[in-house]
Amino acid sequence: MTGAVIPSGVPAAVSAGLDERPARRPRWDTGVSWRTVLLHVLLAAIAGVAVAPLAWMVSASFMPAGSATTYPPPLLPHPATWANYRELFSHLDLSRELRNSAIVAGLITASSLLFNSMAGYAFAKFSFPARDRLFRLVLLGLFIPPQVAMLPLFILLRELHLVNSFAGVVLPSMATVFGMFLVRQYVLGIPDELLDAARVDGAGELRIYWSIVLPLCAPVLVTLAVFVFMSAWNDFMWPLVVLTDSAKYTLPVGLANLSREHVQDTELMMAASVVTLLPVLLLFISLQRYYIRGITMGGVKG
Repeated sequence: MTGAVIPSGVPAAVSAGLDERPARRPRWDTGVSWRTVLLHVLLAAIAGVAVAPLAWMVSASFMPAGSATTYPPPLLPHPATWANYRELFSHLDLSRELRNSAIVAGLITASSLLFNSMAGYAFAKFSFPARDRLFRLVLLGLFIPPQVAMLPLFILLRELHLVNSFAGVVLPSMATVFGMFLVRQYVLGIPDELLDAARVDGAGELRIYWSIVLPLCAPVLVTLAVFVFMSAWNDFMWPLVVLTDSAKYTLPVGLANLSREHVQDTELMMAASVVTLLPVLLLFISLQRYYIRGITMGGVKG
């Protein structure tokens, strides 16, 4: 407002501010930088590359026999059919492998939550000689490849007469070093005053663990459950080593045998892969909020 007449009595600071009006933003300017747009485009492209094979796998599972092997391969089924899924559950008895995988993964997940939570709570809150040294010794197990322990484990299970049984598959996975570490890091954040108050009120250690520690550890236990269930559901090598009876095969082992028998049936293999993937995918999607919360809260304590 250059040249405007300032009324008498108006403070100098106010009169000076009359000439400092904020510039009006152009209508096309949304306040989003080109770097942000480029980052989102890049992330969308990466997500598309990661999802594309899974999307084609689902699409191929609905294609008629021989359609997926044509060149160029079609992107969508034409016409769509449920014949591959009917073949899996009616003639190939994939429901048996599906039931076996559910039993094994469920037992491993339940036992892992119990034993890992107890061990993690003990390492975090109990005082006993050489506790920290023992925990560091346990952590060394993270650097040992699982394949190294397979032969000693198999010999031990053979001596216990547990080969070709679900118990032989479940026992080695009932407690893991990673599970103990994850729970311990989370339990370290529980105030000692809360546990001491429960002890003053007369609660025993088992009551404290069951009524206080477990409810407070719900986020990290859900995270651990997702990890363990996905690992047990997708495990191929150990069930292949332990199980010798085809009636006890889990889904990955049954799928491998199926691929050898029907090597040319691409659409049938894609349908079996969808059946194998679907349960863990639904579990992860339904629990991802608790999964992320448990990872972020448990990873910053030490």
